[in-house]
Amino acid sequence: MSDAPAAEKKTSLWTLFITFAKVGVMTFGGGYAMLPILEREVVKNHNWTTSEQMLDYYAIGQCTPGIIAVNVSTFIGYKTRGILGAIVATFGMVFPSLVIITALASVLKMFQDNVYVKKAFAGIRIAVCALMVTAVIGLVRKAVSNIPTAIVAVAALLLQLLLGVSPVIIVICTVAFGLIMYFSTIKRNNDSENKEVQK
Repeated sequence: MSDAPAAEKKTSLWTLFITFAKVGVMTFGGGYAMLPILEREVVKNHNWTTSEQMLDYYAIGQCTPGIIAVNVSTFIGYKTRGILGAIVATFGMVFPSLVIITALASVLKMFQDNVYVKKAFAGIRIAVCALMVTAVIGLVRKAVSNIPTAIVAVAALLLQLLLGVSPVIIVICTVAFGLIMYFSTIKRNNDSENKEVQK
């Protein structure tokens, strides 16, 4: 049996590679800076997943080893074309960086003290900050959907900024909170159904 649903086999491996290579070559600054462009390509342009599912991929990608954008590309590739799709999408995401870094490594020492290069990198850093802020705002708007999630988001932010709590501990605590909320919702629904049956 195939790893991908029959309806999703229409996406070619070449399309997967080109799409994620485009994301990889157009962004600077690591995984978070890639998220707005990644979502535009995956959700809006190709409809390979939904915004809600992308949030889940972001969460899993953050909790697993590696760069979040690369992890997400692996998930999307697997969802679209199975194991081969995961390999192709991941390679597409890292291929531009591999080529560019290899090319720059041989000439960087020659230009790293050049004033124009320094100014260019300063501009890139500003753009990266803007992309990261855009990604964070987008994630907050989608993930914080009610009062409990807002409380968790603020608590996690304060624990990180004020107390320096490890992100690993924060993630574990939020996972536990999510499970508690899930089972509490199920229990409330079951209680409501039982009351209706008794009536």
